Amino acid sequence: MTNFELISFRNDSELAKGAAGEWLKEIASANRRAIPHCVALSGGRIARKFFSAVAELVKAQTVSFNSVHFFWADERCVPPDDAESNFRLARELLFVPLKISENQIHRVRGEDSPEAAAREAEAEVCRIAPLNADGQPVLGLIFLGMGEDGHVASLFPVESGEVMSSKAVYQAVKNSPKLPPNRVTLGYAAIAAARQVWVLASGAGKQTALRGSLSPTGQTPLARVLRIRHQTKIFTDILV
Repeated sequence: MTNFELISFRNDSELAKGAAGEWLKEIASANRRAIPHCVALSGGRIARKFFSAVAELVKAQTVSFNSVHFFWADERCVPPDDAESNFRLARELLFVPLKISENQIHRVRGEDSPEAAAREAEAEVCRIAPLNADGQPVLGLIFLGMGEDGHVASLFPVESGEVMSSKAVYQAVKNSPKLPPNRVTLGYAAIAAARQVWVLASGAGKQTALRGSLSPTGQTPLARVLRIRHQTKIFTDILV
């Protein structure tokens, strides 16, 4: 019995469409129960395809996004109109096509210092999402990508024990091994507290990282996420 579910696809387009369809079911379920759906988005190449797939599927379905609140798993410390901004990617491919109201979008202020942006993002998500007994926001769903080194959000293999054990909801990241160097990321405690975490793992060159992450003794950030959660879904086009 494992604490993750591996869902395989033939290619990234099928992965994006499959994950998009499942997400719309989650939103529809929240709508039927009349509860907000708090979600944290990630960036990256597969996010581009995923957002486009969601926008396309919504055209054929009657799923309302009015109760969805959007947060971020991580953000690069760049202005919101910068090409590196995770917010910009979501705005162009998801928010504008779906006409999402600005009061549902709770972006990380990448134009501020990492410390200030992390503090503000933490206050905002704790204002909207329900809190657990440890004071962590319980997001309905967190989307994570996975890098060639097994990193998720902006949690990297080189991080210190202090980062891994921190209870901060959002953490400032400086001198990231991947450009741009300054970032803001959800911490492990917030990821552990989420009701669901879905990893979209796609792309050549990531097979070793994914295999290592699925090992009980794996040392990648994704492996750490899997160990601290009861269940995580991994949507992938990588052969393992």
